[in-house]
Amino acid sequence: MQRYANRSGQSGVVAYQIGADSITVEFTGGVRYVYTIGSAGASNIASMCKLAAEGRGLSTFISQHAHDRYDRRLD
Repeated sequence: MQRYANRSGQSGVVAYQIGADSITVEFTGGVRYVYTIGSAGASNIASMCKLAAEGRGLSTFISQHAHDRYDRRLD
C-alpha cells in the first residue's frame, strides 16, 4: 500500500494500492475496500487512480460515485 498524500488534511483515506484493473483503498480505522472495473466501472476506477496519485479528492469521489460499489471489504 502507498501512503495517500492527503493534501487537504481532511481525508478519510490513508493509503491505496493500484492494480491492473482495481484500486484498494484503506480508510482511517484500517478498513480496506477493493474497487474493481467490474464493481465500480472503468471510468470510476480511472478517476480514483488519478485522484489517489494526486493526493486530493479521493474520499469525496468515493462517497459521491462509488461508495457501495466495492468488490470486497478487507478487515
